[in-house]
Amino acid sequence: MRRTPRTSLAAAVAAAMTLVCAAPAPAFAKPPVTHPDPPQFQNVSVHDPSVVTSGDDLWVFGSHGASAHTDDLIDWTQHTVDLSQEADNALFDDIRTELAETFEWAQTSTLWAADVIQLPDGRFAMYYNACEGSSPRSALGIATSDDVDGPYEDQGILLKSGMAGESENPGEVYDARIHPNAVDPDAFYDADGDLWMVYGSYSGGIFILKLDPATGEPLPGQGYGEHLVGGNHSRIEAPTIQYDAESGYYYLYLSFGGLDAAGGYNIRVARSTSPDGPYLDADGNDMAEVKSDPSLPLFDDASIAPYGVKLMGSHVFAHELGDPGAASGIGYNSPGHNSWYQDPQTGRMFLVFHARFPGSGEYHEVRVHQILMNDDGWPVVSPQRYAGETAGKVYRSDVVGSWQLVNMGKDITAVPAESSAISLTKNGKITGAASGTWTLDDVNAATLVIDGETYTGKFVRVWDPAMKKWSTGFTALSPHGVSVWGRQVPTMSPEDAVSAVIAALDLGDTSAVTADLVLPTEGTGGSTITWSSTDPGVVSDGGVVQRPSVGEPDATVTLTATVTAGAVTETATFELTVLARTPAVMAGSWSFEGDLADGAGRHPAASMTGARLDAAGGTLAFAPDGAAGSALHLDGASGARLPDSLIQGSEYTVSLWLRPERLTSYTTAFFGAASPESWVSLVPQGHSGVGGSTMLWSGTQWYDAGTGQSLPLGEWSHAAFVVDGGSVTVYIDGVERFQGTGFPDVFGVSGAQFGIGVNWWDAPFAGDVDELKVWSTALTDAEIAELATP
Repeated sequence: MRRTPRTSLAAAVAAAMTLVCAAPAPAFAKPPVTHPDPPQFQNVSVHDPSVVTSGDDLWVFGSHGASAHTDDLIDWTQHTVDLSQEADNALFDDIRTELAETFEWAQTSTLWAADVIQLPDGRFAMYYNACEGSSPRSALGIATSDDVDGPYEDQGILLKSGMAGESENPGEVYDARIHPNAVDPDAFYDADGDLWMVYGSYSGGIFILKLDPATGEPLPGQGYGEHLVGGNHSRIEAPTIQYDAESGYYYLYLSFGGLDAAGGYNIRVARSTSPDGPYLDADGNDMAEVKSDPSLPLFDDASIAPYGVKLMGSHVFAHELGDPGAASGIGYNSPGHNSWYQDPQTGRMFLVFHARFPGSGEYHEVRVHQILMNDDGWPVVSPQRYAGETAGKVYRSDVVGSWQLVNMGKDITAVPAESSAISLTKNGKITGAASGTWTLDDVNAATLVIDGETYTGKFVRVWDPAMKKWSTGFTALSPHGVSVWGRQVPTMSPEDAVSAVIAALDLGDTSAVTADLVLPTEGTGGSTITWSSTDPGVVSDGGVVQRPSVGEPDATVTLTATVTAGAVTETATFELTVLARTPAVMAGSWSFEGDLADGAGRHPAASMTGARLDAAGGTLAFAPDGAAGSALHLDGASGARLPDSLIQGSEYTVSLWLRPERLTSYTTAFFGAASPESWVSLVPQGHSGVGGSTMLWSGTQWYDAGTGQSLPLGEWSHAAFVVDGGSVTVYIDGVERFQGTGFPDVFGVSGAQFGIGVNWWDAPFAGDVDELKVWSTALTDAEIAELATP
């Protein structure tokens, strides 16, 4: 059944049943599939995508007013973007005016996960919703349009949550442990063409309501509806329900965990023979009983982790030096909030979701994977994104060889499941990091016995993004709802492995070394790499760099890498020039002694801004009790614009004293940006990926330098960071709290903009700032410690 076609739902159901009963010749009776040319992916960013079709186009609508469309699930076009990037959202004539009541009730300026469905009369209904965020104070409403891309006209709020002294259930006071958070709606049609909406996030769990197909609104007298899953603030959200005519089941997809890169988001499923449940997992557990232990702290994941069939979570098919593709490997961080699509002509099914990526922080894109059904009637998901392939005949010769195996497990964790190396042998054995057997039955049915556990699923044709060619994968489920994915990789001889590693070894620019080196010790094909230095006092065998002191000459060092695989060994040498330290060169200094002047005399005075770096206004004020003399006072609605091009190059130091009045996530204390896509921000309260600690943040290459420490309110703290040719060190009160490599080169060109307490997006800093000093050189630990001395 097509998710929401323009034709009537009764006709769609009939068509779907016809497909089941009068299917064309099975794929295994046809010649081998000819795969399309290498896919030309065009990616879009829509968080929490929900699918609807219109004509030949498939659309996704998501959070923050974002939307996109495609006609092939590969080449996507962005339609609208995040409201914070473009306030004039094309989905409404005037979104702020039309949804003013929703924004006011939810105490927010943005929207959460929208869902659009086509009503029987041809109109499109958008179920929009907004939430305060730190509580379940939310509003969920409906807007309609004759066209899928709008403009939508508001029909009013349907449900509210998070209120005091009342609830949508008559006579009941709202209780977040048992009542829903009115967000994350998903409207769907059942086998009889009746219209339903499932919704909910955290709080009291997931609920379902029956809707009037004429209006798209809930039938009267249901209140919040019937409870399906969760409660006691379980981290369970993003429900969507798919009816599958062939199996007769309704599949309830859910996302467990937290949505950000460190939240452990993962996609699970349960099934029922009725749209309103009960929904059971593979072990027969009623999902209505799955909820957090009320005696434990909020968001207790351990209580809910064993339940549901886990289809996908954070994972990575690892990349070894010498392998093709990106060094970060292939995989996702916190994939989730999925929708689904079933092609009405072919019956093929697809999972549509958002994902973050290894080493890319909070950046996210839409992804599509094929869904197949295993012999037990459970969906399994292709291990690679959809690239135009069909599920055709797989031969034993396609399967025998070297593989990477990922076991998704059942945990809710920020740690990606990492692949291990196995082989599938000609005689049906599994060897390597796991042992067992494998069989290929019929067209592409897979049965794998891995370390004593049986998994059933499919061998599938996939496009491998690292090898840039068509390959084979597998996807399978255990009887207890644990997924395993497989990626086939080339089998390499020792000679080939050593040659590939030697060719891939690269230490970057070694003519002006200033930071520690990352020296790889393992490579493709099981190879190992050992290093030796001609001057370990300057560059150790492990890559630790000790620069010559000020006044000493630069040092020349030779590093030799020895690569070994089996009985094969080769070496490669690298000549390094390690630069001596230079005297500190100050780029600017602001002491805020009643003005915004640069005490170093190199720049004009700073200027006040409004709540954004490029906003006019702001209130100039000073606190008399600064860290030294007076200090700049920022009221939470103002900032200061520093001179452009304050920092140029990849070597610099920033030092300042901070006394925050309050802490809010993402708020900057010191901000510098070459563009909205390339910036550095010292954030007093970081995101959940660093536990909310003070952090140095860079985007959109997404570098998270968390300190593990938060600044106290109402007290002076010293913060500093040193960037030295890709090496970065962050200090709090003169103590090193983070050290890392690979920091982005943001200020390689002139013209960057800088600010105190403001950026282009987030709430301004509230508190006091003093003794801001910027150097165009990298200071030492001792120099930072001296600056941090009151």
